[in-house]
Amino acid sequence: MNAYRLTMSCPDGVGIVAGISGFIAEHGGWITEANHHSDFGSGYFFMRHEIQAQSLPFGLEEFKERFAPIAAQFNMKWKVSDTSVKKRVVLMASKDSHCLVDLLSRWHTGELDCDIVGVISNHDDLRSLVEWYKVPYFHVPVNPMSKMESFGQVNGLIEELKADTIVLARYMQIIPPDLCERYKHQIINIHHSFLPSFVGARPYHQAAQRGVKLIGATCHYVTQDLDAGPIIEQDVTRISHADNVQDMIRLGRDIERVVLARGLRHHIEDRVLVHGNHTAVFYSKLESL
Repeated sequence: MNAYRLTMSCPDGVGIVAGISGFIAEHGGWITEANHHSDFGSGYFFMRHEIQAQSLPFGLEEFKERFAPIAAQFNMKWKVSDTSVKKRVVLMASKDSHCLVDLLSRWHTGELDCDIVGVISNHDDLRSLVEWYKVPYFHVPVNPMSKMESFGQVNGLIEELKADTIVLARYMQIIPPDLCERYKHQIINIHHSFLPSFVGARPYHQAAQRGVKLIGATCHYVTQDLDAGPIIEQDVTRISHADNVQDMIRLGRDIERVVLARGLRHHIEDRVLVHGNHTAVFYSKLESL
């Protein structure tokens, strides 16, 4: 049964919830999931509702038209989407396969409710693996002397595939600023560190040098600032002085897989609301903390 997902953020105040729920109730709408958060630090209010589409007497476009005056009244930043229209996802990877395989497997078994429409890689190593899943594979080498040309091809593929979400599943290239801006809050990355610690390359080596006792992974939106975009999901595992860098890499790969899958699921289910460089993430009941 398809639903409409309504998400919004606005300056906090009295009557927001009543205005929205009253509008839905007035038209016989059935709310199946409701999430609210007041951020006292920023003075902003965040909300996500799932509404049974069949319970309303009109479709998505008329919903938008009728809801627009309420949104204007409270100065909302908002969107509404139909769950019957799956997000089109492009995965990008280099040579490491663990995150890529995990996402493809979860998608193949129906755990990720999206359409994976292609994989783009700067190497050809993972082609046979991806094609086993009957997903198109695009090899776009990145020459350090002509990166803009390579990323022009990448952008062309993203447009051709009509992707609305791009996932860097251990894609070991820095995305150019113009693409970061063009696909703002649409590019998801997995960084093998518990950000903001150990930004950049070889974070496990950095962590080993500092003698940390916890290592982690961070799923975040990509911005022009390296590894500094709004954080979607994180997790950690404990290590000891007896663990070397290779042990940390092995343990870290397990965390990377889970954190990236969770982050992508939050995104495709419209559970992530961004405000500045912060996020409100409304977990599903299976993932609530």
